Amino acid sequence: MIPMESATTSLWREALWVGAGGFLGSVARYLVSALVTRWNASSFPLGTLTVNAIGCLAIGLAAGWLQTRWTPPSELRAFLLMGVLGGFTTFSAFGHEAASLVRDGNPGGAFLHVSLHLVVGLGLAAAGFWLAGARA
Repeated sequence: MIPMESATTSLWREALWVGAGGFLGSVARYLVSALVTRWNASSFPLGTLTVNAIGCLAIGLAAGWLQTRWTPPSELRAFLLMGVLGGFTTFSAFGHEAASLVRDGNPGGAFLHVSLHLVVGLGLAAAGFWLAGARA
């Protein structure tokens, strides 16, 4: 008789897949951002904007494709969506969640989601600068 896998073991297996994908996504983020910055050496963070835009398109395509055409094993889904694309940019998850709220008929929730991320994120970044003794 084969013993059943524990929930903890399954969680750790998925976490390792997320970590492996996160490594690849983070390296890809660095390379894309660095290449864009070298191509366009302005003070505007075009590399970050490029990564976030690509990430949002990629997670929309991947999540839509997985939702409508194929249901992969949970480890592969975790590797791709949370690992690779999450490592590439967490902004892609943010965009996917906001778009999903609109798609699911909750535009008010999407507006609140976006607003809170901007206000809380910018506020905490400024607070972090202040706590570190720097000016935001």
